[in-house]
Amino acid sequence: MANYAVIADVGLSLVKVLREALVPDLVAHSDYIGLAHPADKGDLNVSVYLYEVKENTDVRSNDLIDQGDRMRYPPIALDLYYLITAHSTSDVLTRAIDEQRIVGKLMQLLHDHNTLKGVDLVGALEGDSGTYRLVKEVLPLETAINMFPNTPYKLSLCYKLGPVYLDSTRTKQVGRVRERKVQLQPK
Repeated sequence: MANYAVIADVGLSLVKVLREALVPDLVAHSDYIGLAHPADKGDLNVSVYLYEVKENTDVRSNDLIDQGDRMRYPPIALDLYYLITAHSTSDVLTRAIDEQRIVGKLMQLLHDHNTLKGVDLVGALEGDSGTYRLVKEVLPLETAINMFPNTPYKLSLCYKLGPVYLDSTRTKQVGRVRERKVQLQPK
Protein backbone atom coordinates (compact mmCIF):
# COMPACT_ATOMS: atom_id res chain seq x y z
CA MET A 1 0.00 0.00 0.00
CA ALA A 2 1.22 3.48 -0.74
CA ASN A 3 0.36 7.14 -1.02
CA TYR A 4 -0.59 9.05 -4.17
CA ALA A 5 2.94 8.71 -5.61
CA VAL A 6 2.41 4.99 -6.16
CA ILE A 7 1.12 5.56 -9.72
CA ALA A 8 4.29 7.42 -10.77
CA ASP A 9 6.53 4.99 -8.88
CA VAL A 10 5.01 1.98 -10.64
CA GLY A 11 5.62 3.67 -14.00
CA LEU A 12 9.22 4.46 -13.03
CA SER A 13 9.69 0.86 -11.90
CA LEU A 14 8.53 -0.35 -15.31
CA VAL A 15 10.96 2.08 -16.97
CA LYS A 16 13.79 0.72 -14.78
CA VAL A 17 13.11 -2.84 -15.93
CA LEU A 18 13.04 -1.74 -19.58
CA ARG A 19 16.30 0.18 -19.21
CA GLU A 20 18.08 -2.80 -17.68
CA ALA A 21 17.02 -5.03 -20.58
CA LEU A 22 17.41 -2.70 -23.57
CA VAL A 23 20.56 -0.68 -22.77
CA PRO A 24 23.08 -0.81 -24.47
CA ASP A 25 22.10 -3.53 -27.00
CA LEU A 26 19.08 -1.82 -28.59
CA VAL A 27 19.04 1.61 -26.94
CA ALA A 28 22.26 3.59 -26.57
CA HIS A 29 21.61 5.21 -23.19
CA SER A 30 19.17 4.67 -20.32
CA ASP A 31 17.95 8.29 -20.64
CA TYR A 32 16.39 7.33 -23.99
CA ILE A 33 13.71 5.25 -22.22
CA GLY A 34 11.14 7.13 -20.18
CA LEU A 35 7.61 8.14 -19.34
CA ALA A 36 6.19 10.22 -22.18
CA HIS A 37 3.32 10.57 -24.61
CA PRO A 38 4.28 8.89 -27.92
CA ALA A 39 3.77 12.16 -29.82
CA ASP A 40 5.87 14.13 -27.29
CA LYS A 41 8.70 11.63 -27.14
CA GLY A 42 11.55 14.12 -27.56
CA ASP A 43 14.81 12.14 -27.72
CA LEU A 44 13.30 8.92 -26.36
CA ASN A 45 13.72 5.60 -28.16
CA VAL A 46 11.05 3.98 -25.96
CA SER A 47 8.13 5.91 -24.52
CA VAL A 48 5.96 4.49 -21.76
CA TYR A 49 2.61 6.25 -21.62
CA LEU A 50 -0.04 5.73 -18.94
CA TYR A 51 -3.24 6.13 -20.91
CA GLU A 52 -5.86 4.75 -18.52
CA VAL A 53 -6.43 4.01 -14.84
CA LYS A 54 -9.30 1.74 -13.79
CA GLU A 55 -10.48 0.47 -10.45
CA ASN A 56 -9.86 -3.26 -10.04
CA THR A 57 -13.16 -4.43 -8.59
CA ASP A 58 -11.98 -8.05 -8.29
CA VAL A 59 -9.80 -7.21 -5.28
CA ARG A 60 -11.94 -4.46 -3.74
CA SER A 61 -12.02 -4.51 0.04
CA ASN A 62 -14.52 -2.96 2.43
CA ASP A 63 -12.61 -3.86 5.60
CA LEU A 64 -11.23 -1.02 7.69
CA ILE A 65 -7.55 -1.30 8.64
CA ASP A 66 -6.73 -1.20 12.36
CA GLN A 67 -4.17 1.48 13.25
CA GLY A 68 -4.52 1.47 17.03
CA ASP A 69 -6.63 4.47 18.04
CA ARG A 70 -8.11 4.86 14.57
CA MET A 71 -9.30 2.80 11.65
CA ARG A 72 -8.18 3.63 8.10
CA TYR A 73 -10.55 3.09 5.21
CA PRO A 74 -9.36 0.44 2.75
CA PRO A 75 -7.13 1.34 -0.20
CA ILE A 76 -8.47 1.49 -3.73
CA ALA A 77 -7.11 -1.20 -6.05
CA LEU A 78 -6.18 0.11 -9.48
CA ASP A 79 -5.13 -1.32 -12.82
CA LEU A 80 -2.81 0.90 -14.85
CA TYR A 81 -2.81 0.68 -18.66
CA TYR A 82 0.40 1.57 -20.47
CA LEU A 83 1.14 2.14 -24.13
CA ILE A 84 4.78 1.33 -24.89
CA THR A 85 6.07 2.71 -28.19
CA ALA A 86 9.42 2.30 -29.93
CA HIS A 87 10.98 5.28 -31.72
CA SER A 88 14.06 5.13 -33.88
CA THR A 89 16.23 8.06 -34.87
CA SER A 90 17.97 6.22 -37.70
CA ASP A 91 17.39 6.94 -41.37
CA VAL A 92 14.19 5.97 -43.17
CA LEU A 93 15.67 2.75 -44.60
CA THR A 94 16.41 1.19 -41.20
CA ARG A 95 13.97 2.99 -38.89
CA ALA A 96 11.22 0.36 -39.14
CA ILE A 97 13.71 -2.48 -38.62
CA ASP A 98 15.11 -0.83 -35.46
CA GLU A 99 11.63 -0.20 -34.06
CA GLN A 100 10.51 -3.76 -34.78
CA ARG A 101 13.61 -5.14 -33.03
CA ILE A 102 12.85 -3.00 -29.99
CA VAL A 103 9.19 -4.12 -30.00
CA GLY A 104 10.27 -7.76 -30.29
CA LYS A 105 12.64 -7.41 -27.35
CA LEU A 106 9.97 -5.61 -25.31
CA MET A 107 7.46 -8.40 -25.91
CA GLN A 108 10.04 -11.05 -25.04
CA LEU A 109 11.09 -9.19 -21.89
CA LEU A 110 7.58 -8.49 -20.61
CA HIS A 111 6.50 -12.07 -21.33
CA ASP A 112 9.43 -13.49 -19.35
CA HIS A 113 9.47 -10.76 -16.68
CA ASN A 114 5.71 -10.44 -16.14
CA THR A 115 5.80 -9.14 -12.56
CA LEU A 116 7.40 -6.11 -10.94
CA LYS A 117 8.63 -6.90 -7.44
CA GLY A 118 11.61 -6.63 -5.11
CA VAL A 119 14.62 -5.01 -6.79
CA ASP A 120 12.45 -3.83 -9.71
CA LEU A 121 10.65 -1.32 -7.50
CA VAL A 122 11.76 2.29 -7.09
CA GLY A 123 10.69 5.37 -5.12
CA ALA A 124 8.17 4.82 -2.33
CA LEU A 125 7.79 1.20 -3.46
CA GLU A 126 11.44 0.35 -2.79
CA GLY A 127 11.61 -2.37 -0.15
CA ASP A 128 7.88 -3.05 -0.55
CA SER A 129 6.76 -6.67 -0.59
CA GLY A 130 4.13 -5.97 -3.25
CA THR A 131 3.95 -7.74 -6.60
CA TYR A 132 2.55 -5.98 -9.65
CA ARG A 133 1.52 -8.20 -12.54
CA LEU A 134 2.01 -7.22 -16.18
CA VAL A 135 -0.48 -8.59 -18.70
CA LYS A 136 -0.49 -7.95 -22.46
CA GLU A 137 -3.73 -6.25 -23.45
CA VAL A 138 -5.41 -6.01 -26.81
CA LEU A 139 -6.04 -2.41 -27.73
CA PRO A 140 -8.23 -2.18 -30.84
CA LEU A 141 -6.40 -0.38 -33.65
CA GLU A 142 -9.22 2.14 -34.03
CA THR A 143 -8.96 3.03 -30.33
CA ALA A 144 -5.20 3.45 -30.56
CA ILE A 145 -5.53 5.69 -33.61
CA ASN A 146 -8.26 7.77 -31.95
CA MET A 147 -6.12 8.27 -28.83
CA PHE A 148 -3.73 10.42 -30.85
CA PRO A 149 -5.60 12.41 -33.50
CA ASN A 150 -3.51 14.23 -36.10
CA THR A 151 -0.52 12.00 -35.30
CA PRO A 152 0.53 9.06 -37.46
CA TYR A 153 0.01 5.72 -35.74
CA LYS A 154 3.15 3.94 -34.53
CA LEU A 155 3.30 0.29 -33.63
CA SER A 156 2.78 0.14 -29.87
CA LEU A 157 2.31 -2.45 -27.17
CA CYS A 158 -0.41 -2.24 -24.54
CA TYR A 159 0.03 -3.69 -21.04
CA LYS A 160 -2.11 -3.74 -17.93
CA LEU A 161 -0.18 -3.48 -14.66
CA GLY A 162 -1.72 -4.14 -11.29
CA PRO A 163 -3.29 -4.33 -8.91
CA VAL A 164 -1.77 -1.18 -7.48
CA TYR A 165 -3.10 -0.13 -4.08
CA LEU A 166 -3.62 3.56 -3.38
CA ASP A 167 -4.10 4.27 0.32
CA SER A 168 -7.15 6.12 1.55
CA THR A 169 -6.57 9.24 3.63
CA ARG A 170 -9.90 8.82 5.43
CA THR A 171 -9.75 7.55 8.98
CA LYS A 172 -12.28 6.89 11.67
CA GLN A 173 -11.53 7.60 15.34
CA VAL A 174 -12.11 4.55 17.56
CA GLY A 175 -11.66 3.85 21.24
CA ARG A 176 -11.23 0.75 23.30
CA VAL A 177 -14.28 -0.78 24.92
CA ARG A 178 -13.98 0.21 28.57
CA GLU A 179 -17.27 -1.04 29.95
CA ARG A 180 -20.15 -3.13 28.80
CA LYS A 181 -23.73 -3.09 29.97
CA VAL A 182 -25.82 -6.17 29.66
CA GLN A 183 -29.49 -5.95 30.38
CA LEU A 184 -31.55 -9.12 30.75
CA GLN A 185 -35.30 -9.26 30.75
CA PRO A 186 -37.40 -12.20 31.86
CA LYS A 187 -39.59 -13.86 29.24
